[in-house]
Amino acid sequence: MKIFFFQDMIFDNLKVHYSYIVKDWLSEHKEEIEVCFLPSYSPELNPDEYLNGDLKSGVHSGVPARTEKQLKQKTLSHLRKLQKLPSRVANYFKHAKIDYAA
Repeated sequence: MKIFFFQDMIFDNLKVHYSYIVKDWLSEHKEEIEVCFLPSYSPELNPDEYLNGDLKSGVHSGVPARTEKQLKQKTLSHLRKLQKLPSRVANYFKHAKIDYAA
């Protein structure tokens, strides 16, 4: 027995999202995935941007990273912190502009 999980996929207007390989893959999975294309120039509607903002705040807090290694460590540290705080990530989707994705 095959079990299907229906998923939503949100795309911004990055050119690669319109490539043949993506279109072909999506057509093969159209019964499983609903695609939502965001309007051009609307980062406030993209849930990824809320993660990016949180990550930037975390990386730029405290002692500044002076090397690539330090920057990588601060980034990984903040992402690991977010893994332990799923409610914080869920809060990104409570913003009025992106509650459509919740």
